[in-house]
Amino acid sequence: MSWFDYGFILMAYIVASGIKGLTGLGFSTSCLPILALRLDLKVAIPLVIIPSIVSNVTLMIQAGRFREVVRRFWPLYVATIPGLLVGLFILISINVDVARAILGLVLVAYTLLALSNRPFSLSGGWERKLKIVVGLSTGFVNGLTGSQVMPVLPYLMSLNLHRGVFVQAINISFTLSSIVMLFSMNHLGYMTANTVWIAVISLAPVLVTVHGAGILRNRLSGTLYRNLILIFLLIMGAILSVRSFL
Repeated sequence: MSWFDYGFILMAYIVASGIKGLTGLGFSTSCLPILALRLDLKVAIPLVIIPSIVSNVTLMIQAGRFREVVRRFWPLYVATIPGLLVGLFILISINVDVARAILGLVLVAYTLLALSNRPFSLSGGWERKLKIVVGLSTGFVNGLTGSQVMPVLPYLMSLNLHRGVFVQAINISFTLSSIVMLFSMNHLGYMTANTVWIAVISLAPVLVTVHGAGILRNRLSGTLYRNLILIFLLIMGAILSVRSFL
């Protein structure tokens, strides 16, 4: 990599950390679209794994209710693993532009859903029936694109969970996926010493930016900044999708 590449990666980390601190969006969800503008997804995905795990574990400790959430959603978490491995296998076998376009479309779908603010609820029966399906599909999308939010985020939102339960449930999903991806990328040879070095060195500015953005979020209109960040992600997803076909 050139010094410009290193600077670009650091810029992506700081922007994604600011977005996470302001809105609570997953680090990888914000960081990957930026990195994918310059880097191959097979290079970009390993770069976001370590910062994602650190930030997610921090939120898990704050949220509590770990055992309660695991007892309720363990089938979803277990089903995520084979789905992720299948998606990752396809990722390393296809043209990178296809993967970049898929990531863009996933982000567009997610942001349009979040911006619509149309609430919907699932009954207890549908919650149980969809756990394995949601786990498999979330893992597949994650393995193929690096995005961890679809469809697990709208699924959990539809259950009208207590805020602490929701935060814990979504972060367990993010963390489990990141850990599986860490070992998988290492096995495939993409988690290089240089990648780990970049991620570890960048943890300090990442954590400082998340903390600072969190303070700023408490002082400014949360709704306005949430919508601005979602619009940013929508634009990034559209750019990735369009660029892949040019």
